Amino acid sequence: MRTTPDGFVTPTRAIELRSRAVPIASTLAASATALVPAVAPLPVIPPLGLLTLLAWRLLRPELWAPIVALPLGLADDLLSGQTLGTGMVTWTLCLLLVDAVEGRLLWRDYWQEWLLAAALIAFAILSGWAIARWTGGAAPVALVLPQLAASILCFPIVGRICAVLDRWRLATGKIRPSD
Repeated sequence: MRTTPDGFVTPTRAIELRSRAVPIASTLAASATALVPAVAPLPVIPPLGLLTLLAWRLLRPELWAPIVALPLGLADDLLSGQTLGTGMVTWTLCLLLVDAVEGRLLWRDYWQEWLLAAALIAFAILSGWAIARWTGGAAPVALVLPQLAASILCFPIVGRICAVLDRWRLATGKIRPSD
């Protein structure tokens, strides 16, 4: 515990744990939404784990290195039932592509982030379709287009949720000392 100049006590361990755990837990929770029993005639439910990973990476570039996509992608593969390694490969490549694009851009705004996220979402979904087709799935590519459109349109909402979580994650957590 640390005392601030205005007489508050800050529990540094709890804040540090929260600042590290919230992005990972929110990404895993978003990946776990694939376990919710939902019946849809077409695959229109977006891959929320991927959207959350991209939202956190675009919101806080210093938060994760691209290597973090390996365990998070593995967890997504296990939770969503995709071919093992699909999430690991596509998520890692997405984070590497974000790093490459950020190295080229001096600044970016909302529309550039959405365009970048849309391209990465399309890359990940179409790569997942190609890997599934390669491993025996015979679905036409037109079947994943509604999911692609829904995912691109849902990204700003997921980004806003991550921004709210980020504000809570970085809250100072000041507690009055007991008198």
